[in-house]
Amino acid sequence: MNNYFVILAAGKSKRFHKDIAKQFYYFKNKEIIDYSVEKSINSKLFKKILIVTNNLKHLKKKRYPKSISIIKGGKERSDSSLIALKFLRKYKPKNIFIHDAARPNFSIRLLKKISKNLKKNTAVVPTVLSKDSIKYKIKDQVFNLDRKKALLTQTPQAFRFKELYNLAIKEKNKVNDEATLFLKENYKIKFISGENQNTKITYLEDIKIPKTYFGIGFDIHRLVKNKNLYLGGIKIPFHSGLEGHSDGDVILHAITDAILGATKKKDIGTYFPNTKTFKNIRSPKMLRPIINNLYKSNFSINNLDINLICEKPKVSKYRDKIINSISKLINLKKNQINLKGKTVEKLGLIGKEKAIACEVIISITKYD
Repeated sequence: MNNYFVILAAGKSKRFHKDIAKQFYYFKNKEIIDYSVEKSINSKLFKKILIVTNNLKHLKKKRYPKSISIIKGGKERSDSSLIALKFLRKYKPKNIFIHDAARPNFSIRLLKKISKNLKKNTAVVPTVLSKDSIKYKIKDQVFNLDRKKALLTQTPQAFRFKELYNLAIKEKNKVNDEATLFLKENYKIKFISGENQNTKITYLEDIKIPKTYFGIGFDIHRLVKNKNLYLGGIKIPFHSGLEGHSDGDVILHAITDAILGATKKKDIGTYFPNTKTFKNIRSPKMLRPIINNLYKSNFSINNLDINLICEKPKVSKYRDKIINSISKLINLKKNQINLKGKTVEKLGLIGKEKAIACEVIISITKYD
């Protein structure tokens, strides 16, 4: 297929960052521009991919395949677009896709959808509806705009090369996108449904990723006769309970320590020392202030992974009840909690049914 893909990446991004143009900013372990490059290659729709940039030195350090060319751009977006069209004219393309490097979240599925629609249309432009109320101002008056009729245009935008070239070469004014050229001349455009995730990055806040932290918790207690066994906040029928200053609930203790570890708050003994105040305290009472503080500090829990290490009781028999209990105690959905039972092949205190241990890994995310 005689398609060519243009990535416009010549902007200075003054609203984004004073030192780094947004297209070269690292986002999820790669530069923003790399998403457009990789997706256009992986789509296998294009004979050539052209990057238009004012940072030739940086991009030429990358090991791009031969199908990718890099040229110098202009001062404005429309300047860079015209430079790309003039450069590609010698290849006699049938179709051209023009994309803003500041949109890394488009899908290959969208590229294929645009390509399919271009077979019977001269111009294809993806759009989405506004989620916000829209108003416009004329002099001192402000009017409401029907957002159901307002189209937010996206890129990539695709065109028959010849038609786009002829319109662009005679345009004297700066335009925000190639669709504008067609609309000014009353040319028909096929508007298709775009993708809500295909947003344009303008400010640094647009790609601010919440920080995720991990914590590890571990606890072990001996089993003793004539004491109730508590695991995960519920009473388990068993011949022995866990020895400890509290009720010895190794699951809740390990969860508490995992939270404290993820938030860099020392350990459970710091907050609940072996004093008369906390003698025989139930573990849910120990967990509650720790979890409340976590949520007050704008953290959310992504998931809990729990290993209960014992020969008996069998975890499978009580798994659902324990997960239900933990879910209620920490206000977390049950599908975010995983509980696994592990034995130690009869080795050591645990193998001789004289102790139970638990280890927990927690993932939490910080929100502003």
